[in-house]
Amino acid sequence: MEEADKISPDKNHFVTRGCCHQPSLIHKNDHIFHHGCSKLDTFDWMQFVPLPEGHTPFDCIEVRFKNNRKDFFRCTGEQLDLHTGDIIAVEANPGHDIGIVSLTGEIVRMQMKKKNIDPRREDIRKVYRKARLSDIEKWINAVEKEDRTLFRSREIATNLNLKMKLNDVEYQGDDTKAVFFYTADERVDFRELIKLLAEEFKARIEMRQIGARQEASRLGGIGTCGRELCCATWLSNFNTVSTNAARIQQLSLNPQKLAGQCGKLKCCLNYEYAAYAEALRGFPNEDTNLNTKKGDAFPQKTDVFAGVIYYAYKSDPNNLMAIPVDKVKEIIALNKKGQPIDKLEDFARKLEKKAEFENFVGQEDLNRFDKQK
Repeated sequence: MEEADKISPDKNHFVTRGCCHQPSLIHKNDHIFHHGCSKLDTFDWMQFVPLPEGHTPFDCIEVRFKNNRKDFFRCTGEQLDLHTGDIIAVEANPGHDIGIVSLTGEIVRMQMKKKNIDPRREDIRKVYRKARLSDIEKWINAVEKEDRTLFRSREIATNLNLKMKLNDVEYQGDDTKAVFFYTADERVDFRELIKLLAEEFKARIEMRQIGARQEASRLGGIGTCGRELCCATWLSNFNTVSTNAARIQQLSLNPQKLAGQCGKLKCCLNYEYAAYAEALRGFPNEDTNLNTKKGDAFPQKTDVFAGVIYYAYKSDPNNLMAIPVDKVKEIIALNKKGQPIDKLEDFARKLEKKAEFENFVGQEDLNRFDKQK
């Protein structure tokens, strides 16, 4: 059985557009949009803030399309009465596209400022109208054939021996144009592919290359943390992630654990990097050894936010001692003067965890725990 034949007729193809169910040609589509179904969803925290008297509503709106593609459009006159969830026809090149209003009002002005888009630009595309039944019908037909188009286009690309991976396809709302998103490690000559795709699907073809992170953002998935991928829910800017971020946070440099669904280093490695870098400014070099009369001690690990460094004697590497950072600096200062300390145990922090543990499990369980340890 081919992949195209495996597509379920009951599948909601519009869930990628933020629709909780497929648009209807009979009933009103007032409640088709649902925030829980949307990638890169936003909350309008200004919706209950009234406009000052005499202040005209902002004339731009944010419109959602497939997956994480959103854009800003200008509306005039009666079109200013649009609300979140309305299905509208907007200007495209060529023809028109169908999208769902995701934000209106002053919050759009702030979104445009965040994305460095000037609302006074003349090249901002226009809103044509609320979608008619004929528009929605064309839209439904276009969206429902996207999966079959993707599977068939992959077969064509494989037959041409092109070293590329077709990730997603998005039809324009008027069914006259199809945008293919692909990833490739090197430059690809897809002129013959475009010709065959245009003959096969009778539409204008546009190829758009994306990176591995953008691919994961469009397709979505569940991360190792058990939650949806950040790039598919709220993250829109992809900053460079280096192994130094993992090293600073005392993480194991295991590529399998540090890599995300996209095969690149996880974006979340940057979330706490600044906090760790700030905390480590007061720490000595991680390879600083301590000289004692009992023997040299070397660092084993660091607890950044507890402010301690675990040391062990070279003669007894299994016996770890937690030394506060200020004590470590004190010992280093003495060593620089040529004065080794008597022993490291005099500076070790005493942790009273065993007494606390007895209150919860009892002495018998504690003895059993010590034997297992």
